[in-house]
Amino acid sequence: MAAVNDTGATSDGHGQAASGIRTIDTSVQPSGTGIDSFVVDELGGSEKARVVDEEAHPGHFNLTADSTKNSKWKGAFGHILELFERPDVQNRPRNPLHLLKLRPRQAFTFSVACLGWLVDSLDFFCVTMTTTELAEAFGKEPSDVTSAITVTLMLRPIGALIFGVIADRFGRRIPLIVNLTLFTVIELASGFAQNLETFIGLRAIYGILMGGEWGLGNSLAMEVLPVESRGIFSGILQMSYSLGNLVAAMLYYAIVPSLGWRALFWISIIPAVITIVMSLFLKESEAWKQTRQQQKNGAQRYYKVAVDMLKNHWLRCVYAVVFMAAMNFLSHGSQDLYPTFLKKQHGFSAGQATVGTVVGNIGAIIGGIFFGYISEYLGRRRTIAICAICGACFVPLWILPDKFGTLLAGAFFIQVFVQGAWGVIPAYLSEISPAAFRATFPGLAYQLGNLISASASQIEATLGEKNPLPELRDGEAVPNYGRVQGILIGVIFSCVLVLAIVGREEKGKQFLDNAKSVDSDDDDNNNNNFNIKN
Repeated sequence: MAAVNDTGATSDGHGQAASGIRTIDTSVQPSGTGIDSFVVDELGGSEKARVVDEEAHPGHFNLTADSTKNSKWKGAFGHILELFERPDVQNRPRNPLHLLKLRPRQAFTFSVACLGWLVDSLDFFCVTMTTTELAEAFGKEPSDVTSAITVTLMLRPIGALIFGVIADRFGRRIPLIVNLTLFTVIELASGFAQNLETFIGLRAIYGILMGGEWGLGNSLAMEVLPVESRGIFSGILQMSYSLGNLVAAMLYYAIVPSLGWRALFWISIIPAVITIVMSLFLKESEAWKQTRQQQKNGAQRYYKVAVDMLKNHWLRCVYAVVFMAAMNFLSHGSQDLYPTFLKKQHGFSAGQATVGTVVGNIGAIIGGIFFGYISEYLGRRRTIAICAICGACFVPLWILPDKFGTLLAGAFFIQVFVQGAWGVIPAYLSEISPAAFRATFPGLAYQLGNLISASASQIEATLGEKNPLPELRDGEAVPNYGRVQGILIGVIFSCVLVLAIVGREEKGKQFLDNAKSVDSDDDDNNNNNFNIKN
């Protein structure tokens, strides 16, 4: 979708302008317009919407009666039909090696964002890896321990709201440093928990901190990156989560059998400390500085801007939360209980369960980066839809076989497509976000989705235990986790497909004016000067 500047010119996302019809701005509109650009954009909209917005913004539209009449139908369904059109042949995928070239400050900022998400993921999966060990240590069932996972996911929206509002109001850098520091303390303390209640309490605090980190890191990363590279780096950023899962699996295999689960939490703070030190050298986001300056120049109070955003973009907010709920059900439903599924249902060893997790996460990393990259050509929504269709085809291979090797193949391919869809999410949420809320909107939508899907692993564990396999093993019932996982993930893939189809595409949206650049001391950074005003 082409972005639009305040002179009536459109941009194709690569800094080239062309004359075109002016459209509703994608940032917060003045109160009283009542128009959500997620529903009415340059692809078409109802005649009434155009008339209303023309009154509020004279000169924004220049349509004939025929084009206005024809736009009624296209405004309602045009964005859906777009998904089935052939991609623009002139927008062919570029050399990924070229897209990966960043300037020093861009590379450093992106590295810190990736490490922050990696250490959050690492600690989260330390719990899912040790569900069996924690249950034995505390004298509980695995389904009781998974309540710690549920609590963590449920409290993440609180952190997203708190740290998101602070970051949009006062900047990204300091909140990120505070978040990482507090997170490290809680991670260390989790290894000292003497009972399940204390452990769940610590994980609750961790959930708040984890919820804040993603919005902070994502806004910093997406605001500093070149527009044409946003897709591939979106995949890399989100795959830091899978890399954290992979590191957790490797540490589990190396540490837990000999030193126990407590040592896993203590040792895993090392990358967190490294990330804190690196974050001290970050610079503040130029996109945030510009947005805040525009608000100050307009004498706009933050709460008034927030009210206007909710009034004008309420449908966008609802869509983002529902979409993230489906995506989080997809991720947690396919990952969190999988080690327990391998160990308890199939009787594989802890080492084999670790291998299964590693193989799945290798597929996740490959899928996330590849589909993030290809989304620059196919579009964000079309890429997600393809992943949903292909992923659903591999559900039987993921849960039905009895042989370890075949299950590994299923784990690999299911995660290629689950995390392939997720690789598009950081860029997609940032692009549909109103400019003044690029830390709060993506992070809060993401974590509210987590809240809705928080019980995914607990649902799977509980239903699997209540509906065991017909055969007994050593005189005991064997939970049928596989059947529950397969049904849940199949349904969620279908939901993701529908939501991707009805969404809107804003690929190539610009975050900065041409007055500023990421590296102002470079003479050759014209490609990164953003001439489009949010």
